[in-house]
Amino acid sequence: MPTRFPGGISTAVKNSDLFDLISPDPTTIHQFFDDFNKYNAADWTVTTTEAGSGSATEAVGDADAGVLVLTNAAGDNDLDFLQMVAETFLFEVGKKLWFKARFKVSDATQSDFIMGLQITDTSALAVSDGVFFQKDDGDTALDFHVEKDGIATSASDIATIVDDTYLTVGFYYDGVSKIAYYVNGVKAGTSVVTNMPDDEELTISFGIQNGEAVAK
Repeated sequence: MPTRFPGGISTAVKNSDLFDLISPDPTTIHQFFDDFNKYNAADWTVTTTEAGSGSATEAVGDADAGVLVLTNAAGDNDLDFLQMVAETFLFEVGKKLWFKARFKVSDATQSDFIMGLQITDTSALAVSDGVFFQKDDGDTALDFHVEKDGIATSASDIATIVDDTYLTVGFYYDGVSKIAYYVNGVKAGTSVVTNMPDDEELTISFGIQNGEAVAK
């Protein structure tokens, strides 16, 4: 059973302007959350390659909890990558940062994908700045990268991707010296912040590329 606070909960400083607000002060964090019950293409910068038959598509799927389905054209290395149109997130010393996402891929081996925060770039698989999860073509190993100006601190094979099977990934910057990364709610490791991209605003970035001439 939930614990109930009929009088509300306040996180505001005593006698401040929001002191009597009955919910936590929403101005203390910058937050974006999307269940993808709907999709507005204008909110995203979409990069596609469509050398094979068909076209890349992005559409809300018929699935519980809301899903955005990306489908590539059918050429080898055809791709579909999405980034929010504005770079509104920054790794800044003294401020904590959280990221979490749930997704799956149709083919765990013959595909590349990324999921995380990156600078806006049409080459998401070869980006110079970001903190993100990535899987390369030809294997099922999930990797984690903390990258600044093309120099990365990376952790390889932190999880195994399985065909058409959801996984949840996340990372947490403590605002000081560590970025912890998680798979399915379990801590998989910790990265130092030597190559943390603290001089570039980043944006939410994700997408997939075919590893063969079959749409993924």
